[in-house]
Amino acid sequence: MAVLKDGEHFEPLGGGVKVIVSKENRFSTDTILLADFSSPKKHERVLELGAGCGAISLIWCRNVPPVHITSVEIQCDAAEMMSRSVEENSLGDRITVINGDLRSLDGLVEFGSYDMVAMNPPYKTGGSGIVNPDRQKQIARHETECTIDDITAAAARLLRFGGRFCICQRPERLCDVFMSMRKAGIEPKRLRMVQQRHNKAPKLFLAEGRRGGNPGGLIAEPVLFIEGDTESGLSREMIDIYGDYKESYL
Repeated sequence: MAVLKDGEHFEPLGGGVKVIVSKENRFSTDTILLADFSSPKKHERVLELGAGCGAISLIWCRNVPPVHITSVEIQCDAAEMMSRSVEENSLGDRITVINGDLRSLDGLVEFGSYDMVAMNPPYKTGGSGIVNPDRQKQIARHETECTIDDITAAAARLLRFGGRFCICQRPERLCDVFMSMRKAGIEPKRLRMVQQRHNKAPKLFLAEGRRGGNPGGLIAEPVLFIEGDTESGLSREMIDIYGDYKESYL
């Protein structure tokens, strides 16, 4: 069993899978939504950028495990924590954790070989809003270590031709993301807005692009509502997305 450090605990993800989290390295509903939106196929080789504590990679293994997952995280503490989660779940043959910078992965990964790349990126541009004095939270929330252009350029190098790039972001960054995708040679193909409830504006979007895809053909999918009329207060779709994890969430 993996050893927990001070301030850490196991968070069950359902299906017998659990992840180590701490105050500095944890995950949110956005993480679960992106994991579902980007769900890999069984035969695929996939890569997660900015993996943090590793929840997305572990959820992928919980659902339909792809052939192999490579998880890249720049922060040493988070990468080490994720490695212990992989060990705890006996997934060392499925997940490779790399402590590295997405801007300089030469020699660490095989470029042009991945079927899908996903990232839950920092939502705020560098220097915008109130900057948290905690360095780990700065990296998670602000583009201090990478920009959206860095992210899409990295994804383009990693993906095979026709491979998918999936990302979530705040609606105010939609134009930035789509322009950056096209600049990197990734054509936006799917878009889904996420709303808390019917009378609220979207708070998040999920997007997918194809490396080398033909221009145009963007599909706008139905809005995903977080809240609904079930006993739990969640929408039926959110309950399905949470899966077994909802038992510990509710």
